[in-house]
Amino acid sequence: MFADHTLIAEDGVGLASRVWCPDGTGPWPCLLMRQPYGRAIASTVTLPHPQWWCRHGFMVLVQDVRGQGDSGGVFEGFSQEARDTATTLEWIRNHPDCNGRIGLYGFSYQGLTQLLAPEDCPPPDCMAPAMCGLDERTHWSCEGGAHWWHLGLGWGLQLAALQARRRGDQSAWVEIRESLENGRYLRDGLDLLERHDPDGMALRWLTLPADQTDGWTQHHSPRSWLRRPLLLLGGWWDPHLRGVLDLAERSRAAGGSPELHIGPATHLQWWPQSSALLLNFFRRHLQESAAAEGPEVLKLWDQGSDRWVDLPWTLATPPTADTVGWHLASDGLACLDPNDGRLLKSPEGAGGTVTVVHDPWRPVPAVGGHLSPSAGPCDRSSIDQRSDVALFTSAPLQNSLVLNGRPVLQCQASADQPGFDLSVTLSRLPAGSTTTQQLSTGLLRVLGDRTRQSEERCVELQPMLASFQAGDRLRLSIAGAAWPAVGVNPGSPDYPCAAPHPGCRVISIALHLETARLQMESFLMLHNGGTPAD
Repeated sequence: MFADHTLIAEDGVGLASRVWCPDGTGPWPCLLMRQPYGRAIASTVTLPHPQWWCRHGFMVLVQDVRGQGDSGGVFEGFSQEARDTATTLEWIRNHPDCNGRIGLYGFSYQGLTQLLAPEDCPPPDCMAPAMCGLDERTHWSCEGGAHWWHLGLGWGLQLAALQARRRGDQSAWVEIRESLENGRYLRDGLDLLERHDPDGMALRWLTLPADQTDGWTQHHSPRSWLRRPLLLLGGWWDPHLRGVLDLAERSRAAGGSPELHIGPATHLQWWPQSSALLLNFFRRHLQESAAAEGPEVLKLWDQGSDRWVDLPWTLATPPTADTVGWHLASDGLACLDPNDGRLLKSPEGAGGTVTVVHDPWRPVPAVGGHLSPSAGPCDRSSIDQRSDVALFTSAPLQNSLVLNGRPVLQCQASADQPGFDLSVTLSRLPAGSTTTQQLSTGLLRVLGDRTRQSEERCVELQPMLASFQAGDRLRLSIAGAAWPAVGVNPGSPDYPCAAPHPGCRVISIALHLETARLQMESFLMLHNGGTPAD
C-alpha cells in the first residue's frame, strides 16, 4: 500500500510525494527517487516497483519534481533540483517511519536529482545514480560538435507533452504524440517545441551551439556527497556513459571509493542482474549494522566474450601505443572494394586518399550504438556495403587482443563545401562469420570555411571493452552522416543541421591517410593532475 503526501518547500510550493512502506512496524531505511514523469511510474521501465523494495525491508518515497505531475511550481529543469532535494531529505529524516538512513536511486533525470544539493546539505548514506552526468552539453545533448537529434527532440517532446497534459491542452498532447509515432518529429520537432514548450530545457539545448561552451551549464555535486558510497551504473550503448565515467573520476578525486559497473545496456534496456546489484548495495549500506567501506569495484561487460570482467582501477594507465595503434591505407577504392581499405599495425605501406561522397537524399543511417533509434548491439554488414561508407579492415589477428578504452581516430580531412560530418564506427569481424559486430561509434561535425583545408580531425568514439580472438579482424567505417542520431550537415552556413531539405548539398569528403591513426585512449583518468591508482 502507499500514501500520498505533499511536502512544502521553502517558497511554499507543494511537492507531491508517494510513500510505500513494508508490512509490519517500522522504522525502516528509506529509498528516495525524485523524477518528472509521474510518481506512479517510479522508473519501472528499468527498475523494480517500490513494492519489491518494500518486500526487502525498505520504505520508498517517489516524488514528482517541481512543476511536474501533481507538484506545484514551474518546471525549469535541472537547475531547480538542488534546493528541493535538500527539502525532501529533511522531511524524510523527520518521518516517523524512517530510521534515519537514506539511499537515493534512479537513472537519467532521476539520476542527476541525486547529485544536486546545496553545499551545506547533509548527504544521504549512499547513492546509486545511473546513466547521467553533470555537464548539460557533453553528457546530455551533444557529441563531436553536433546535437543529439533523435534523442534530443524525442526527450524534449516527451517533457513538452507532460506539460501539455498538465495544463489540459489535449490537442497539443495529441499533436506531439502523433509526431513521435509517425516519425515527423525528426522534421517538425523544433517547431513543436517552440509552440508547445518554448521555455523548456530541451529547446534551449537544441538552440545553443554544440561546439562551444558558452551558455551551457555544468552542474556540481558537493564533494561530501561524492565521498559517500556510490554505485554508478552505465551501459556501453547508453548516451550518458561519458557522464557516468566523469562521475567516477570526480568521486575518486574527492576521496570517494565508487563502484562502477558498465554493462550490456541501452538507456532503457538493462541487464537482468542489475536489480540484485542495487539491492545488495542498499542492503550493505542501509540495513547492515556497520557497513564498512569496501575496495573500489570496477566491473565491465566484455562485448567480445559476452561476460563480466573485473578490472583494477589501474585501468587509468594509458595503454602503450605499440599495442593499440593502427594506420590506414587505401588505393582509393575503400568505398567500393571491401578489400581495398586496410588497417595496418605498422606505418609502412600506409597512406593514400579516399573520397567519401555524402548525398543528403540518402544519408547513411545510424544503427545500433548509443545514439540511434535502434540503440544497442547490431550487425552493421548492410550499412558497410554502401558505396558512401569507406571501410578499413585489418588482416586476421595472429593472437588474441583486448581493446579497452576510448577509440580515437586522427585523420587529415577536407571537403568541397563549408561543412561536413565524419561518422566513424569500430567493429569486430569474428573469424568464420559473415557478421560485422558494431562495437563503438563516434562523430565529428566540422563547420566553416576551414573545412576546405586539409587539417587533422580528431573523432572520439564511445568507450568500449571487447576481446578479439585469433582470426578475428577489426574494421573502421567512415561515413558523412549518422541520420537521425544527428541532423544532416547541409554543407552550407545558410541552413541548419537538421532533417534533409532542398538546401542540403552533396559533399565530397577527402580523407588523406598518410598520417591517419586509430588508437585507444584510457577513459578513466583522475582529475586535478592525479596519477593512476596503484
